[in-house]
Amino acid sequence: MRPTVHDIAAAAGVSLATVDRVLNQRPGVRHVTREKVETAIRELGYVRDVAAANLAKGRTYPLVFILPASDNSFMHGLNAEIRQAVLRSSAERTDIRTIEVPAFDPAALVSVLEGLSREKPCGIALVATDAPEVRAAVDRLVRERFPIVTLVSDLTGSLRHHYAGVDNIAAGRTAARLLGRFLGPRKGEIAVLAGSMLVRDHRERLEGFAAVMAEEFPGLAILPVLEGRDDPEVAHMLVADALSRNAGIIGVYSLGAGNRGLIRALKEKAVDRILTVIAHELTAHTRAALIDNTIDAILNQDAGHEVRSAIRVLKAKADGLSVIEAQERIRLDIFLKDNLP
Repeated sequence: MRPTVHDIAAAAGVSLATVDRVLNQRPGVRHVTREKVETAIRELGYVRDVAAANLAKGRTYPLVFILPASDNSFMHGLNAEIRQAVLRSSAERTDIRTIEVPAFDPAALVSVLEGLSREKPCGIALVATDAPEVRAAVDRLVRERFPIVTLVSDLTGSLRHHYAGVDNIAAGRTAARLLGRFLGPRKGEIAVLAGSMLVRDHRERLEGFAAVMAEEFPGLAILPVLEGRDDPEVAHMLVADALSRNAGIIGVYSLGAGNRGLIRALKEKAVDRILTVIAHELTAHTRAALIDNTIDAILNQDAGHEVRSAIRVLKAKADGLSVIEAQERIRLDIFLKDNLP
């Protein structure tokens, strides 16, 4: 049975009010009395419920989310989930703000991180661009005791405290298995559309995808990656051009965003050939494309779960508490037109 403040008071021979003053580091307690209470705490093995104490004191947690500014449906959805978290701020005792930086711009991200080191929020969640200068900036903040969570795209090798996102290698492997099974005995070429190889989630998805293709579907050849910068217009141009120039393409894997442009290019080429298409993130556009058979399957991560997970972890780290790993594991969902939520 866990010891309580009543047990401490009894062991130290003091009042509950005195124990409360010591636990909350308030003045008005003699040195000798404070030592008695601290000795009783150690001997009883009392573990303070920091979260409850902060609730009692009305503590608020200022948190910052750093997101890429782009015309990206998934990022719009992530922003919407953060706005929902802002509406819950009074209940969750948070003060949340969002900073947008140009997508795939390490220098801009570093500049924002350096500015936050002077503001001293309780925690920072960021969609990471995987570059040495970003890793160094994150490591400096962690050494300065800032809780840091990477969101959606990780920064492996850094000192960040937690990653709130799916296993992207597993996601790429899943996409390859789906595409290979859907294509069956057909042989041909696979076009891959990414946002940028500067972000780890896209590189890891490609790594997992390529590994399964090489191991299990040798009749399917992966073409050089098209980097659409998560921009629908750029994605449309790249995919339309690839399909026009290469009649051997029988499948497409879109591992990033820019799916509106992808869908437009696929519809334009629908009369030319039958393509099997796997994409990421369930949005209004990809939902419609699933329903009309332009896309065959969607791999999805729950943006709301990721935002809530980031907030829980940042608050826990700010309080020096442990994280419940199972609660923070982000699930990868697979949607066909038949099981859409």
